[in-house]
Amino acid sequence: MNVQHQSVGRRGFLRGALAAAVLVPMGGTIASCAAGGGSTTAGPTGTVSDTNPFGMAEKATLDAVIFKGGYGIDYVEFAGKIFEKTHEGSTAKISPSTDIAQELQPRFVGGNPPDLIDNSGAKRIGFSTILPQLEDLTSVVEAKNLEGKVIKDTLYGGVLAPGTFEGKLAAVNYVLTVYALWYSDSLLKENGWTVPKTWDELYALGEQAKAKGKYLFVWGKEAATYYQELAIDSAIKEGGDEVRLGLENLKEGCWSHPAIQSVFTALDKIVKAGFFKPGGSGTQFTAAQAQWSNAQDAVFYPSGSWIENEMKDQTKAGFNMMGAPVPTLTSSPKMPYTALHSAAGEPFIVPSQGKNAAGGKELLRIMLSKEAATNFAKTKLAPTIVKDTVPADGFGSTALVSQTKLLEDAGDDIFTWTFVDLYGTNKDQLVVWNTFLDGKSDVATLTSALQNITDKVRNDSSVKKIEVK
Repeated sequence: MNVQHQSVGRRGFLRGALAAAVLVPMGGTIASCAAGGGSTTAGPTGTVSDTNPFGMAEKATLDAVIFKGGYGIDYVEFAGKIFEKTHEGSTAKISPSTDIAQELQPRFVGGNPPDLIDNSGAKRIGFSTILPQLEDLTSVVEAKNLEGKVIKDTLYGGVLAPGTFEGKLAAVNYVLTVYALWYSDSLLKENGWTVPKTWDELYALGEQAKAKGKYLFVWGKEAATYYQELAIDSAIKEGGDEVRLGLENLKEGCWSHPAIQSVFTALDKIVKAGFFKPGGSGTQFTAAQAQWSNAQDAVFYPSGSWIENEMKDQTKAGFNMMGAPVPTLTSSPKMPYTALHSAAGEPFIVPSQGKNAAGGKELLRIMLSKEAATNFAKTKLAPTIVKDTVPADGFGSTALVSQTKLLEDAGDDIFTWTFVDLYGTNKDQLVVWNTFLDGKSDVATLTSALQNITDKVRNDSSVKKIEVK
């Protein structure tokens, strides 16, 4: 697997609280942090060894601040206990935060930032404002993990790219999110249905589902843009990089690309056929998701891999949740059917001015061990960037097994995109997509509305544009 291009976070296009991996600022600076260069940590104050590769002092105190979102902070606390056991007499203080910027910007300005930070959530700190004050984490990934293996050799390919700026590995994104079309394997088997690989096959299954009194899809008002995610992913697979780059770089007429138009037309056909359960624009999104996972009113639901954990208390027994790649338009797309949108999120950083930057690196090294990464996968039902941490039974989770298979099947055909999160367009796009899914607009209206939103950002001179290649 090779996660290409800059990453988007766990739910950046729905609730920014969990968006983590768009590592560019959206405005604002920390003026007093602008001076100085990275990797300014003083020399080692302890003995350097395989178990202490960064020369952390004995009986040291570690200060870590972790964004408390959907993943909580217990997975870092787990690593903290290993830290204290490995370095007897040392203490790991793990503190939660729901507003990283507000709480930690003053500490950067004051020259006393934490030793390790999960710079995540909607209120994260813009990276360019603190980049000179962050350690280069190359030494972390070149160190050996707790099992004695070089860390970079244990990671999925390409996952370090989103945190690399001007050749400096300033952040290590810890969690992998897989975007897919989720379904109940037991429901499909019960009805003798197979996962559709093209939009034509998807439509045909919609007719079969309707005959059984079921819908093809449901949606909730806050998650209408999940179908934008589905459409973009399918169009990128069909039309290749030029589709992705047009959207990422806010190109004039980018929404009129033939691949996007064909996907919109296929989706419009499904809407017009009545294969969406009505009323989504007036339904709260988790309630809509429960209509799929618990009541099984619909067959499929497009989402990121957080869906299982999010709906674990509202999923029918024996549901056997699994994910499939989004459909392609034809049988010969530019990217294969198995191509996948996946992104690394939860960026961890080590400020150079932290009192124990060596300790920050050490805790991150421990988090990247097989023991800690396996614990995360088991407790959060999501994979980290560390390979081979999910057993064949997925800890009893069919969805987690499915994620692993999706990643393996995709191989190097992994892509991602960032423009929605980067330019904050989701709020406006939600209105457009709710109207479309309600059947109150057509492809031309959808296209025009989305292009207008894009053009507004492109023509706004106050918005910093980021060129994506």
